[in-house]
Amino acid sequence: MEGSNQKRKWEKSSFKGVRFYKHKTKKHGVQYDKYFSGSYQVNKKRKFIGFGWASEGWTEKRVWEKLNQFKYNVKTGSGPTTLKEKILLKEQARQQKVEREEKDQFKNITLKIFYDTYYLPAAVKSKRNDTTMPTEKSYFKVWINPEIGHLKFRDIRPIHFENIKNKLLNKGKAPRTLEHCFAIFNKIWSYAKIHDLVNTDSPAKKIDRPKVENARTRFFTKKEAELLLKSLKKRSQQVHDMTLLSLHTGARGRELFNLIWRMVSFENRSLQLRDSKGKPRHVYLTDETHNMLTRLYKDQYSSDLVFKNNKGGKINAVGQTFSKIVKELKLNKGVTDRRDKASFHTCRHTFASWHAHNGTDLYVLKKLLGHSTIQLTERYSHLRVDSLKVASQNFNLSLQNE
Repeated sequence: MEGSNQKRKWEKSSFKGVRFYKHKTKKHGVQYDKYFSGSYQVNKKRKFIGFGWASEGWTEKRVWEKLNQFKYNVKTGSGPTTLKEKILLKEQARQQKVEREEKDQFKNITLKIFYDTYYLPAAVKSKRNDTTMPTEKSYFKVWINPEIGHLKFRDIRPIHFENIKNKLLNKGKAPRTLEHCFAIFNKIWSYAKIHDLVNTDSPAKKIDRPKVENARTRFFTKKEAELLLKSLKKRSQQVHDMTLLSLHTGARGRELFNLIWRMVSFENRSLQLRDSKGKPRHVYLTDETHNMLTRLYKDQYSSDLVFKNNKGGKINAVGQTFSKIVKELKLNKGVTDRRDKASFHTCRHTFASWHAHNGTDLYVLKKLLGHSTIQLTERYSHLRVDSLKVASQNFNLSLQNE
């Protein structure tokens, strides 16, 4: 600053365009401190610039050199034309340097640091009510991090996933566990790609993996289903009602947890269900499920959940009641293959199996189950052997009668 508003006595220096005034009391060495100012003409207008005090390092020659530089910048249209502008440009350059350094530092981040700092907080937030998150954390900690957690993204190669695959299989882990591990890494990689950390496909996608035989074959007989519902009703009416609805519509547990009254049509005796990807499908109510939902519906708002937890919020899992009843009824006694073990999802397989056994067309069943491909539905085709036989016999008779 040039000081107070007091009247100053400006003196010309020996350099053109440079002037100064002396401080009344403050000295710089043996002389009074001097404040330097300069001016030059732009478009027939004189432009004045305050530079600073001699005690701050300013001299007549230095001010004159800066003025010449500013005049040259005005003439050529490049560089700062005032001291303030120079300071601003210097600060902008400093900020750009900081941003470049931060960007370079981000590019050099390791997988573990990226996972902890960026991916995990976002994943936890988006999957706040997802029970699979603890499993994801465990797989990353046990299988992914020891092998590649210390590596930068640009250093991660397909060979690292060959090593992860071999370690999993040598430990006797199922191919499905390997699929989960690779799927978790692919999600991390995709998140890094969104944030411009990488621009290629995940290296895990280049690795051949064992075929996953995960198709469940277990379904309840009608006697087992009847006994299950009877036992559940004594323990929990709501778990009983969800089980009944799954058995009679093929609804997944998550679809029931998200079911609101707006999606129930008593007039059309149908439900609109949405799968995990938000894709809707319609299923139709039996007399039992229609009566059950009518009993539950008591002046509910259309946005209210059909099934709620104790606090009136969304259910995240069926809970232990179902598993306890299955155990008490010994429905899994002697069963070692997890694909054959009864769970809540068995209700959906039961719905599909009963339909197939009754001769429902597989393409119709595909629509009822919301399968993405007919191959998923064809697992129930073996239950239609009798129906196919009857169809062949009827075809044979029609040929004979012509």
